[in-house]
Amino acid sequence: MLHNDAEAIAAAHRLAASARLNAATRDQQRNLPWAEIEHFTRSGLGSISIPRAYGGPQVSFATVAEVFRIISTADPALGQIPQNQFGILNLLQSSATEQQKKTLFQSVLDGWRIGNAGPERGSKNTLELKARITANGDRLAITGQKFYSTGALFAHWVAVKALDDQGRQVMAFVERGTPGLSIVDDWSGFGQRTTASGTVLLDNVAVEAEQVVDNWRLALTPNIQGAVSQLIQAAIDAGIARGAIDDAIAFVREKSRPWIDAKVERASDDLYVIADIGKLKLELHAAEALLRKAGQELDEINAAPIDEQSAARASIAVARAKVLTTEISLLASEKLFELAGSRATLAEFNFDRHWRNARVHTLHDPVRWKYHAVGTWHLNGTLPARHSWI
Repeated sequence: MLHNDAEAIAAAHRLAASARLNAATRDQQRNLPWAEIEHFTRSGLGSISIPRAYGGPQVSFATVAEVFRIISTADPALGQIPQNQFGILNLLQSSATEQQKKTLFQSVLDGWRIGNAGPERGSKNTLELKARITANGDRLAITGQKFYSTGALFAHWVAVKALDDQGRQVMAFVERGTPGLSIVDDWSGFGQRTTASGTVLLDNVAVEAEQVVDNWRLALTPNIQGAVSQLIQAAIDAGIARGAIDDAIAFVREKSRPWIDAKVERASDDLYVIADIGKLKLELHAAEALLRKAGQELDEINAAPIDEQSAARASIAVARAKVLTTEISLLASEKLFELAGSRATLAEFNFDRHWRNARVHTLHDPVRWKYHAVGTWHLNGTLPARHSWI
């Protein structure tokens, strides 16, 4: 187990160094990162946010964001797979019973992973659920179909969102291998190709009452659940951006030819290329700075009782970071080709994965609504909505 923030960041760097080696090949061949996920778990990174009261190191939110940024610079699919686990661990602190916290936190400390089975296809919006958990005597059973189930294929616990008999949203923790639970590796997105974010099928899956968390309670009081989730999403995008810029710089230095009118010996001496790299680096540093600041603000806000205003400040702080990380991830992954030249488009380099990953991952929540949230907060004092996307 890791014990503090410094150990967590060091472990993230070790994992990133290993994961980077074959990241392009894994993406190209859609090879799932099983070994890398096992490395993530064995290193203790999966439990770094668990509270000290339950045996965890309880690192800061700023450190959690930095860990995900480091890993995602090497392989953003590897960064996204455990993202939901961290959101769920944070949710448990607000919604689970004391016994549920002890059981689930300890399982993660013991090396269990939590995967997501929340979203559904074909619904009116991402909040609408068709999956149902019903009581039959003293027995509970879940039936439904999920998609975008990032992490489920790698998980020991599959966290399933469903509506109970009273129409309230609950989250059931279904153990891998439970009869009626099927996880299908049918994710065909052109980016984040190795996240296995596909289908989960639930056919009358039995669960015990103590495995069902009343997460509907979360909406009853101000909280930072959405901000925590979004902070990690922003960190993944920041990692994509840095990975693209790192590859652009290395390629220009080592392989690109200068344009004939530049009248220089090396592409790295082209004044326009130099200026564009400088601009990308400045925008990346601005995004990373807002990401760090957002993590620090969450730490400060979480240290005191959370009310509507402080919850709103948390969401706005993260929204600011999310705007810049979204935009630099898309810009950097596109500019890579303009700066590196035609050779950089060859399949052997698989540099297009940076743009594909950025484009797909940033669709998780549209940045135009982040601009709206920030603008109406400052202009009208309007509080952000209370859900996982702000």
